[in-house]
Amino acid sequence: ISAANNLLAAMLDNHIYQGNELGIDTRRITWKRAVDMNDRQLRYITDGLGGRVNGVPREDGFDITVASEVMAVLCLSSDIDDLKARLARIIVGYTRDEKPVTAGELKAAGAMAALLKDALKPNLVQTLEHTPAFIHGGPFANIAHGCNSVMATRLALKLGDYAVTEAGFGADLGAEKFLDIKCRATGLVPDAVVIVASVRALKHHGGVAKADLQAANVEAVGKGLPNLLQHVENVTKVFGLPA
Repeated sequence: ISAANNLLAAMLDNHIYQGNELGIDTRRITWKRAVDMNDRQLRYITDGLGGRVNGVPREDGFDITVASEVMAVLCLSSDIDDLKARLARIIVGYTRDEKPVTAGELKAAGAMAALLKDALKPNLVQTLEHTPAFIHGGPFANIAHGCNSVMATRLALKLGDYAVTEAGFGADLGAEKFLDIKCRATGLVPDAVVIVASVRALKHHGGVAKADLQAANVEAVGKGLPNLLQHVENVTKVFGLPA
């Protein structure tokens, strides 16, 4: 993911350096580089320094790799051709005429897909209870759709009698994005929803400070239950699914 993301960034900057045929406005570049490390010092930087041969100076930045749009694209792709098409539609910035510029216009999609051809294949692992599971992809739910890859889910449905998949960040975010984005994009229709809750979380929603969550507090659990029940209602009444 990092390599494909940064290849696009390099091709973007090289296009600007080689004459900027597309007329990209260096003040309106939206594509950032990626690093697989939470390093806040790199979030906003100035690069291209060191004279004419070292690029065009501009404001830039790094995202953590899992926050890259490439991660979201990979997880929504159904095959290599779909991956190429989705990569080509990525918007990297805008021209001086305020028109969007895509990875396809930079002719980067094919090379990016080549880097991702093996990453597109789901990973089969074994849980502590010796159950087979696919762990593949991890787009953030607060900025992307928060679900594992389409290919992993379809493979699980093909190989097992039933498949359970996680939608991260709670029923009010991950589940809704799973149903509104992933299911719509793929035609998947879940038979049921499992809402996971913990006593610690219920106590916290009931007003208990994080430092005191280890202590027993039945009253706080009761106060936190309306939050859980609202999550259940969102699934059963809004989406019409058993939970």
